[in-house]
Amino acid sequence: MPDIPPRQLVACGLALLAIVVLGAWSLSRGGEPGAEAAAAPEIRVESDVGAGGRVTVHIAGAVRRPGVYRMAGGARVDDAVRRAGGATRRADLSQVNLAAEVEDGRQILVPARVRTPTGAASAAEPAPGVPLNLNTATLEQLDELDGIGPTTAQSILEYREEHGGFGSVEELGNVPGIGDVRLASLREQVRV
Repeated sequence: MPDIPPRQLVACGLALLAIVVLGAWSLSRGGEPGAEAAAAPEIRVESDVGAGGRVTVHIAGAVRRPGVYRMAGGARVDDAVRRAGGATRRADLSQVNLAAEVEDGRQILVPARVRTPTGAASAAEPAPGVPLNLNTATLEQLDELDGIGPTTAQSILEYREEHGGFGSVEELGNVPGIGDVRLASLREQVRV
């Protein structure tokens, strides 16, 4: 080991002691002034779905500004309709459960009132050969479909209300009482 003059050893020892003392003093004060500003920003990870998260919904039909919207989790269909500029004058809000909670990735369809030849609004029967819209059909119209009785028609309406409407005809298979065979026979009779 090389010979270090005693003066240099003392100077190095004092310098090391000064660094230790300054470091301890700095830690006891919580860091240097302005250290908070230099700290890395806090990173918050937020779930996309849930009570405090965000959901994405597609609002279509008789609304002023149809489109895809991000909303707070726990929002209601009524909030989504208002976010899309509100319902148009032709909207049939009696066919939409405005109190239902919006679900991520779902479409909210606000149907327009059907006009009779005289111009009065009504839930008119679909034209012969035209598939029945699952999102606007009444209990009576659903009951008239081949293989659907009043109990299954009511189940379809309840499913529609709980889920904010049907996103596809295939979703009809999720309704209690509709199996693969019945769904196959209904595909040509219904639409969304």
